[in-house]
Amino acid sequence: MTNVWERIQTILEKSIKSGVFQLWIQPLQGGFNPENQVLTLQAPNEFVASWVRERLQGMIIEAGQDVLGITPRLEITTAREDDVCTPLGASGQTRSRESRKHLPVQSNIQVISRFRHSFQDFVVGPCNELAFVASRSFCREQVSSDQLFLCSSTGLGKTHLVQSMGSNLANESNRDTLRIAYLTAEEFACQLIQAIKSKQVEQFKARYRNQIDILMLEDIHFFQGKEKIQGEFLSTINSLQSQGKKVVLSSSFLPKELNDLDSNLVSRLCRGFMAVIDKPDLQTRQEILLQKATRMQVSLPQEVSRVLAERIQTDIRQLESCLSNLVFKARMLKERITLEMALEVLKNYDLKEQNLDLEEIIQSVCRVFDLPREKICSKSRRKQHVLARNLAFYLARKYTGHSLKEIGYRFNRRHSTVLKGVANVEKEVNTDTPLGRQLKDAVSRVMPT
Repeated sequence: MTNVWERIQTILEKSIKSGVFQLWIQPLQGGFNPENQVLTLQAPNEFVASWVRERLQGMIIEAGQDVLGITPRLEITTAREDDVCTPLGASGQTRSRESRKHLPVQSNIQVISRFRHSFQDFVVGPCNELAFVASRSFCREQVSSDQLFLCSSTGLGKTHLVQSMGSNLANESNRDTLRIAYLTAEEFACQLIQAIKSKQVEQFKARYRNQIDILMLEDIHFFQGKEKIQGEFLSTINSLQSQGKKVVLSSSFLPKELNDLDSNLVSRLCRGFMAVIDKPDLQTRQEILLQKATRMQVSLPQEVSRVLAERIQTDIRQLESCLSNLVFKARMLKERITLEMALEVLKNYDLKEQNLDLEEIIQSVCRVFDLPREKICSKSRRKQHVLARNLAFYLARKYTGHSLKEIGYRFNRRHSTVLKGVANVEKEVNTDTPLGRQLKDAVSRVMPT
């Protein structure tokens, strides 16, 4: 049973964001005792242990059930002082406890092999051509700006392009080691909080201002309302750019749509080149399917690719997931992919974008959550009411042309509240957690087929 934790990690890597996995799961050492059915995980410090207990314990137990066929008891401990080592990052070396005291947190400087995407497997269409060209040109220093800001709704390819830039920059660098820090805004905030608690803020500043060459930060809308973290982030990118270093940022929202941000930070975010990725057209969606089918070494009938592309219009992740499940089903049944089989698989997905108006969305969400209309528009903070309201925000943003301000007006809310609700749903709906599954089920029931 020595490889139980490795098998559990494999499951977790597929079900949670890569940045969260690398920052919180990878550092854990694990072992399983079959006699008392205890899965013991050892964290490098109490901060990591506490974070995992509070946020990931349920997912770890679920993954353990899948591997073991039983529900293991989970114990999360911390490493002994003498055993702690901290990864340096790109060099692949480690430092002992003696030198670790000079490092604030576990490094998240990416090694090139950790980037999953490249420009070669990115399908270019009218919806994303500007963002693609800007990303390629940014790597080749063909644009005058040292900062690139990518914006799109969830599942349209901004993470793909950010990781492609990381891969390209590392591969094309004439340096032995290009130090690239790739992480989310939430991870940046967590590391800063950890540094403050451990009184290692100066080391944190040194790491992100002096020990990296490129900062790649996703989901920067997470910084809204976090004044101290905004200040540190602004100082960090100012320092990097004063040294001629590059900064790549991504968000589901444009800087002008963000609220509760320092005006100097908003100005800084608008300083570089900005590119928006729109929803892909039918031809681009079909090309994405055909490319993925080629990589999976399967023959995809044209009528099947067209139906999939017609039915799933707003989320490339869903489109690719649908194809993967279709291929898996065909292989398990040892049958060829057919239109009938594709229609069966499509029943599990958020289908074709409808010409919905906001009122129709509100009525549908109220029906699914069994709520009167006045509750979803009220000031109630009950969990079910907030969840329904946030889902309505998310669907209105995704399926109507209304601005955040217009959506907020219909719910008696400020546009900043709408933005926060949309971001919360986007974060959860792509995770395999109880809340994520609940939201996906609600979306499938709200959207007409």
